[in-house]
Amino acid sequence: MNTGKYSMFENRLQKVYKHKSKLARRQNISCYRVYDHDLPEFPFSIELYGDKVYVAEYLRRHGMDEEVHEQWLGECLQTIAQILNVPEEKIFVRQRRTMSHRVAGAQYQKAEEEESHSFTAEENNLKFKVNLTDYLDTGLFLDHRVTRSMVMQESSGKDVLNLFCYTGSFSVYAAAGNAASITSVDLSKTYLAWAQENFKLNNFSDKNYYFIHADVKQYLKTLQPCSFDLIVMDPPTFSNSKRMKDFLEIQSDHTELINDCLRSLKDNGVIYFSTNYTKFALDEQNIRAAKIKDITKATTPFDFEGKLKRWCYKIWK
Repeated sequence: MNTGKYSMFENRLQKVYKHKSKLARRQNISCYRVYDHDLPEFPFSIELYGDKVYVAEYLRRHGMDEEVHEQWLGECLQTIAQILNVPEEKIFVRQRRTMSHRVAGAQYQKAEEEESHSFTAEENNLKFKVNLTDYLDTGLFLDHRVTRSMVMQESSGKDVLNLFCYTGSFSVYAAAGNAASITSVDLSKTYLAWAQENFKLNNFSDKNYYFIHADVKQYLKTLQPCSFDLIVMDPPTFSNSKRMKDFLEIQSDHTELINDCLRSLKDNGVIYFSTNYTKFALDEQNIRAAKIKDITKATTPFDFEGKLKRWCYKIWK
């Protein structure tokens, strides 16, 4: 190993951890991203979930054979354990094939691991089941922390629809904000069950909480006009799941999706729409909205500044 490059990783991690841990303590945040591919030679995403660490290694052509790579990774993990002050048994490592997360289908496939590890993490005094071993994603997208709070603040007395709801974190926040009703829709029964677990963890039980297994594109066509006050939509970049009638490609499909949501909104209703497709261009001209505001910067948490690979918009009917 090139010891010069290795010490660069050590120094960089120490520097970002010192800075971000201070901000996290100040904001009483226990789940946040520490390091995100800062150095090309060390292609990791490192996240803290309370006293546990999730390390995702992005696969690239590193030129190392398997034995050398294992040794390199082992040394990197020792450094991470030392700087973040956590025992190595509390570090969970996954390998990701691409830089892009949230591609439907991929995250639904369970990984073959010796031992499954899920636990309860806290965010904003709310509880969420997090799994650091079985899936490509942990169950809680940390980059939406600010957006979730905005939804909570606007949910009181509202009928809320959460599309592509994943594990229902936006729905939990809406429940914490005293929404009148919450409908969570996803194509994965696994994630809908997970969303229901998150509701139970927070002691939210109400006859007006609905969990619907459906293809969102088709589901939107079935909705009555003026059904909801607030819609959250964070679709995958692409999905061709066999369970869908049609495939989804967010750049070409977002106009229809958003217009179908607008039709389903009550007067003065609002949509929070986000996508992590980096080359995304919003088709404002053909979206039938009263007002559209790019809130990407306003919703970017401190641990993603300069790193965020997603867009976020607030859209009014």
